[in-house]
Amino acid sequence: MSTTANQEAMTPRQVGRAFAGLLLALLVAVLSSTIVSNALPTILADLDGSQSQYTWVVTATLLASTASTPIWGKLSDLFSKKMLYQLSIVIFTAGSVLGGISQSMPELIAFRAVQGLGLGGMQALVQVVIAAMISPRDRGRYSGYIGAVFALATVAGPLLGGVIVDSPLGWRWNFWITVPVAVAAFIVLGKTLHLPVLKRQVKIDWLGATLLVGGVSLLLIWVSLAGGSFAWWSWSTLCYVAGAVVALALAVLVESRVSDPVIPLRLFRNRTFTLAVIGSLSVGTAMFGGAVFLGQYYQLSRGYSPTHAGLMTIPMMLGLFLSSTIAGQVISRTGKTKGWMLGGAVLLVASLFLLSSIDHQTNLVLMGAYLALLGLGVGALMQNLVLVVQNTVAMKDMGSSSSVVTFFRTLGGSAGVSALGALLGVKVSDHVSSALAAMGIHAGAASAGSSLNLAALPEPIQSIVRAAYGDSIGSIFFAGGIIAVVTLIAVVFMKEVPLRRSLDLSEQTGDTGTATPVPSGSSVHGVVTGPSGRPLAGAALTLTDGSGQQVARTLTAADGSYRLTAAPDATYLLIAAAARFQPSAAMVTVDGQPLRRDLEMASAGGLSGVVRSASGQPVGGATLVLTDDQGEVVSSLVTGGDGWYRVDDVPGGVHTLTVTAPGHQPVAVPLVTIEGGQTTHDVDLVPTARLSGVVRAGRDDRPIAEAQVTLLDAAGEVVAMTLTDEAGRYAFTDLPAGDYTLVTSGYAPVAAPLEVVAGAPLARDVELTHPSNC
Repeated sequence: MSTTANQEAMTPRQVGRAFAGLLLALLVAVLSSTIVSNALPTILADLDGSQSQYTWVVTATLLASTASTPIWGKLSDLFSKKMLYQLSIVIFTAGSVLGGISQSMPELIAFRAVQGLGLGGMQALVQVVIAAMISPRDRGRYSGYIGAVFALATVAGPLLGGVIVDSPLGWRWNFWITVPVAVAAFIVLGKTLHLPVLKRQVKIDWLGATLLVGGVSLLLIWVSLAGGSFAWWSWSTLCYVAGAVVALALAVLVESRVSDPVIPLRLFRNRTFTLAVIGSLSVGTAMFGGAVFLGQYYQLSRGYSPTHAGLMTIPMMLGLFLSSTIAGQVISRTGKTKGWMLGGAVLLVASLFLLSSIDHQTNLVLMGAYLALLGLGVGALMQNLVLVVQNTVAMKDMGSSSSVVTFFRTLGGSAGVSALGALLGVKVSDHVSSALAAMGIHAGAASAGSSLNLAALPEPIQSIVRAAYGDSIGSIFFAGGIIAVVTLIAVVFMKEVPLRRSLDLSEQTGDTGTATPVPSGSSVHGVVTGPSGRPLAGAALTLTDGSGQQVARTLTAADGSYRLTAAPDATYLLIAAAARFQPSAAMVTVDGQPLRRDLEMASAGGLSGVVRSASGQPVGGATLVLTDDQGEVVSSLVTGGDGWYRVDDVPGGVHTLTVTAPGHQPVAVPLVTIEGGQTTHDVDLVPTARLSGVVRAGRDDRPIAEAQVTLLDAAGEVVAMTLTDEAGRYAFTDLPAGDYTLVTSGYAPVAAPLEVVAGAPLARDVELTHPSNC
């Protein structure tokens, strides 16, 4: 199975512009998850929703997102990443528009699922697209920016959602507000994202994908409904769990046998990959669970408005912003991630256990400090878990591996929201029942605890329900803290692998997950410079074997240096490409010793100018041909209506520019172009004239066909010769100004002098006399 890239690597400027579009799309994706959190109590009160439906509004999106994430990732290994990303934006936008027009809770939940399908692609593919543009060593800085966008969207989402709910716009604009941003992201990515399209035989594992989605969906539905719609220990539980286990077991069986699995099971032989997947579970639980239930805590337990509830989560998002941004910058310079992840895991565990102590009377300043610690932990972990995985897999598995980590992070969030929501419902019901029993009231406890429309409850019951929510929220964070311990253990056992500078994997990874490098002597290294000798940063170096298959690829560092590793005792083609420079190629032989090959890239200059007539008017439609000193054609083009021309990628040296245009004399001029420079040369064309007429017999004025008409210049040299047509007509075009002699023969030859004026048409009829009339 072969892969062929159809274009060169993106330049740093192109990467920056495309990355801005990715951040815009990611902002929309995260906003869609967080903007609804503070609006949910109002939405459910308006649509007569219940506590279980409250959870399902969030779970439907996470379920669809989770289940579709591996499929999006696999498709990105087979099809155009740009096309798939834009498709996910379209699906997400459709779900957002439909969600805003929902008239009932079932409709809203269904449309949120549509949103989730697009969301799965947007969240999974952002990491895949970045991996296709940026090396892991430089990717740390960009991952920091992603974490910052997560923080911004998570802060702005609840706050913006609360403001919209409290404004005359109403809660429906929580869905519609993201549509213009999504459309803008679609347009920006369409114009700026230019990735190589892989051409390969496509065989999608639909059976494995179906079994995987079905198994995960059954588990999440069971977690959501158990304890509410049916007991945890019941026949319904048995059916859901057994069905999920069977579906997932069959999925594993299928994935182990198909040629192109949705989740390549061989990836789990990589220890780093497996530990990162395990660690992602609790990060998702903390991230989604905190965002969803904190809004409920501040509104239902503490009585704050949706806007105020959004403001109260700022400490957590500020911590996430700072840790992700700072960690990304430092990691890009050092290439090491474990210290940051270990610190983030410790903060995550500590903050969740501290938050487990809160109740309906907790000091809000103290709670803000706990939330800040939670944000610091999540920010140091979330993107770096994906980064370490991308650092240990080959480019062909980048989509699958990145999406699997994102899948398990979202799965942790989905299961977390479902399970923690069920746990919260049980705890609230128990607290309400106990409080009512203490007051001597034993009826209606369950209905009071499940109602989210507190305004409809009597004042004493309102206070009981508010206290019940506040006293129950700690159990959610306690459960999250236990799960976070697993993340801490996974990070502890994760081996530090310095981030590579190459886009693709140039090592062979063994079963232990550690990198087994190709022998250090089997390498090609050197420095890439421009014509001035200055080092070129960001130049793309590609090493291919005799069959044209890519062996290694990297980008030059700030000092222009590069290093590519390859198997010894072989000959390779080394290709260098950079923006505004001519690509170069060289054959290199690796024999087990370090091979240094410095490259000097020639700048690709340009030639431009205007073609004008003698009167100064631009000449459109002129044909220009540029040849080098060997006579080889470098470029050819036709001027536009304004007479302007431009030739790109002109190497330095001696050239000849030839210009031809109807009604003008051809011009050929020598040019000297400077390597990498822009040369300007305007061309003035001299207009020509047209001479025409009719040859007739003098006796009867009859047109003479096939009469020979010859035009001589002032020196008597033949300029042109023609024969008249059936009507006796002749014509000479493109004649320079000057004196000529027109010689016509048919009967007796006739010679007549004439003067041709440049740019002016001239008509001259000729009368021939038959010899008998002489």
